[in-house]
Amino acid sequence: MQLTTLDWLLIGLFFIVFLIIGWRVAKRSGSNTKEFFLSGQDMPWWLLGISMVATTFSADTPNLVTDIVRQSGVSGNWVWWAFLLTGMLTVFVYAWLWRRSEVLTDLAFYEMRYSGKAAAFLRGFRAIYLGVFFNVMIMAAVCLAAIKIGGILFDLKPWEAVVYASVITVLYSSLGGLRGVIFTDFLQFIVAMVGSIWAAYYIIQMPQIGGLDALLSHAEVVDKLNFLPDFNDRDTLWTLLLIPLAVQWWSVWYPGAEPGGGGYVAQRMLSAKNERHAVGATLLFNITHYALRPWPWILIALASLILYPELSDIKAAFPNATEGHDLGYSAMLTHLPPGLLGLVVSSLIAAFMSTISTHLNWGSSYIALDFYKRFMRPEASEKQLVWVGRWSTAVLMLFAGILALQFESALDTFNILLQIGAGTGLIFILRWFWWRINAYSEITGMVVSFVVALVFEFAAFDLDATEKLLWGVGITTLSWVLVTLITRPTDDDTLRAFYHKITPYGSGWNGFKKKMKETGRPLEDSNERFTSDLLLFLLGVVLVYAALFGTGYMLYGETLGAVVLWGIVLLSAWSMNGIFRKRKS
Repeated sequence: MQLTTLDWLLIGLFFIVFLIIGWRVAKRSGSNTKEFFLSGQDMPWWLLGISMVATTFSADTPNLVTDIVRQSGVSGNWVWWAFLLTGMLTVFVYAWLWRRSEVLTDLAFYEMRYSGKAAAFLRGFRAIYLGVFFNVMIMAAVCLAAIKIGGILFDLKPWEAVVYASVITVLYSSLGGLRGVIFTDFLQFIVAMVGSIWAAYYIIQMPQIGGLDALLSHAEVVDKLNFLPDFNDRDTLWTLLLIPLAVQWWSVWYPGAEPGGGGYVAQRMLSAKNERHAVGATLLFNITHYALRPWPWILIALASLILYPELSDIKAAFPNATEGHDLGYSAMLTHLPPGLLGLVVSSLIAAFMSTISTHLNWGSSYIALDFYKRFMRPEASEKQLVWVGRWSTAVLMLFAGILALQFESALDTFNILLQIGAGTGLIFILRWFWWRINAYSEITGMVVSFVVALVFEFAAFDLDATEKLLWGVGITTLSWVLVTLITRPTDDDTLRAFYHKITPYGSGWNGFKKKMKETGRPLEDSNERFTSDLLLFLLGVVLVYAALFGTGYMLYGETLGAVVLWGIVLLSAWSMNGIFRKRKS
């Protein structure tokens, strides 16, 4: 396959526009840390929502979806569709709380919520653990997609793909800070969506596929179309549906779907103009992420089963590429015509750059603010901290590129990340609403989950990925709950200050309220919003799943199912709007 002059012009223009954006906002972004890491906290909800969804539209996401669909069918996507529950909880519960906290990074939360040396240690350690180690793991997974795409589309060696894909991203990320990232994300999302939808349409119309009806009725595809796994196959039912919905969504920390919010999602919420803009941003993100984007990827993955039904077929067509079902997406793109190929390649570059740039800025904020300033140079000036952030982006990218050369599969990497975060999710949900959780709870969860993941990865246990996840959740959760109950809670003054600033609701604070009343320092009752937030959460979940499967029924030609589900979408949206307007802040 050869890219034409038109294709290269489109790709080149794409790079030039992003460099211009980074250069134009460089002066303002470099003025202080609030600008560089939080874009001045004046961003509107729609721009932040698009930025979040552009970040999760990484170059490895179509590969991951293709890997899942080729092996487990459409229903296999429940391993990540289940995270919608986490997302909606963030929208209608945690977005308000994060924006109200007014911290510069989500790690600064630790010394707001916890006390003593343990809180300081937790903040510093998590800055390195998440900002460097875990962040590099995530970026390496994204770089793996660049390696696989570059190997098929450009016949690049793995190291060449990593270097070429990273240089421009590091330049505009280090220049423009979060403001530059958000502005480029907006353009990247448009290009990425246009490219993926147009590519899906063209591929479906190829003579080898024969149109949508022929695709959906093909012998290699027909048994992959169900939205739900086969209920008669207990193993598949538990693995693909019940475990993700019953356990995974609340128990596992995963980037972009953190229980209780966190990471770059928290960074975007902290960048919003106010609490309502934070809510609107995360709502737009979840609707777009789960209901709008998946179907072009799914259709291309299904089409790949016709042209490349077996792994050996992909290997025969692309002998120099690395092996794996996730190559099916890139393999199908080689059939695109000039012009469209350039646009789609640009869209994949956009997906890569939007994800990497966000993780570079997010990780560098931890290094500069939560580690360097907090523990190494408290007197550092704003400009010094910005420069630390800029240099950190280059170092993080270097580590990610080196690690990416060791990875093999998008799905394997996804499972590794899930395992490392297994059992920690409930801490991040409850720490706002249960006063007994302390710094030792989080330290225990972090250490135990990581150790368990290492043991399962390298020891000879006869367990599949789901069994490892369940054991990890059980062992880690039991460990941190026991430590919480036997260690001393956060000191009273810190808890009082946190309560007054955040005003969390729920019975989890009753014990502390009783304690304060007995000592003559009673706390005011918080504004009770539990019922309205719970209804909004449930309606939001129904709306997005109905939109996701309503679109699927439309594509499958099942009109009645589509009409019913889209009617549920409209009814849910109308009900949510009424409740949201009456909700008290």
